Amino acid sequence: MINLSETAAKEIKKIITEQGLPAEQTRLRVGVKGGGCSGFSYMLDLTEEPKGENDEEMECNGVKVLVDNKSLLYLNGVEIDFRDEVMGRGFVFKNPNATSTCGCGSSFQA
Repeated sequence: MINLSETAAKEIKKIITEQGLPAEQTRLRVGVKGGGCSGFSYMLDLTEEPKGENDEEMECNGVKVLVDNKSLLYLNGVEIDFRDEVMGRGFVFKNPNATSTCGCGSSFQA
């Protein structure tokens, strides 16, 4: 299960509206890929593609979320938040499966 905070969901919905994407068909694809400072990098993407046979689909605070089964092994229980602070703005991942993270928070080691 992936948890999307209300703040992150609100930002995703705002981006969908700003980009003129169809809200009912647009999903947030969450995943991981090899690379980054610590071994794996987080991926976020908006897509209109339907759920694939290797995907799990869930809804978090009104946002449809897709994650492939392989990524779910590393992301199960992750909380995605959005911060808008003086030092920067962006999505923040709190991953209980990560044994270490890089200083910027965009990659992790499992």
